[in-house]
Amino acid sequence: MPRTRNPRHGSMQYWPRKRAKRSFPRIRSWGVSKENKPLGFAGYKVGMTHVMIVDNYANSPTKGESVAMAATIIECPPIKVGGLMLYKSTSSGLRCSGCVLADNLDKELGKTIILSKKKEKKEIGDFDELRLWVYTQPKLTSIGKKKPEVFEIAIGGSKEEQLKFGQEKLGKELRVQDVFQEGQQIDIHSVTKGKGFQGPVKRFGVAIRQHKSEKTKRGPGNVGGWSCNDSWRVAHAGQMGYHTRTEYNKWLMKIGEKGEDVNISGGFVRYGLVKNNYLLVRGSVGGSKKRLIRMKVAKRPNKQIPTQAPTIEKISLRSQQ
Repeated sequence: MPRTRNPRHGSMQYWPRKRAKRSFPRIRSWGVSKENKPLGFAGYKVGMTHVMIVDNYANSPTKGESVAMAATIIECPPIKVGGLMLYKSTSSGLRCSGCVLADNLDKELGKTIILSKKKEKKEIGDFDELRLWVYTQPKLTSIGKKKPEVFEIAIGGSKEEQLKFGQEKLGKELRVQDVFQEGQQIDIHSVTKGKGFQGPVKRFGVAIRQHKSEKTKRGPGNVGGWSCNDSWRVAHAGQMGYHTRTEYNKWLMKIGEKGEDVNISGGFVRYGLVKNNYLLVRGSVGGSKKRLIRMKVAKRPNKQIPTQAPTIEKISLRSQQ
């Protein structure tokens, strides 16, 4: 019988497969929300564990029974609102029309950007959309880092509501409880774990030919005419991993306040102990440990996923060492 071969894998939708520009992603689309609150948050990936929950899926054959489920822990220390970004709608998209910075910026922010010594008060002019300019506080975690990440978060509601919320929170902290609720769905944006320069077999799943094949066993095979054997559609070797990726509709099972509930004996390998609020998300999340994970309210939630948080009977605290 002929041997089944898979000469090529890998979606062309994820192209080009090159390294991300930075270790945390940017969010291109926030969606629309009538609720006057931030539409996203960020935290540091701690690691994975497994939990025992009471299955509350409506059509599940194990509904009402205890089931084991893999979960990812994301530590979410408070983030600070350092400024307000004002945007005007143009024919080529949103364009920044002004910025208002808080007076009490942390000194650690100088590790990321150049801080001005002059305190200038700018008046808020006309705008179409307002976003929060925020920065993280990694010094509150155990990852051994002080340099904060800087990014923007959109706000729901009308223009007047956005302005009122932004002025109230300017220079203050945001907690993850102010953004998300237990049981809801979130979209995860992350930069995946880097794997360096890899060949076509590992990178695209090209089949390895038998030992008597001519010239090569691990090559992509016939790649077309002689003049186009370097086509970008051919599964050649190159960078694998460290790409910006989005996972939709991840189930937020728990928002915890005490790290003792999830801290394992000896601490998490290559991370340490959880000291701040944390999220328990069903399944895996892209990226390595200690990497910043950005989250936002689900843009197109799945109706089959329950809107109520499950009853968690046990969280595994078994040592990983």
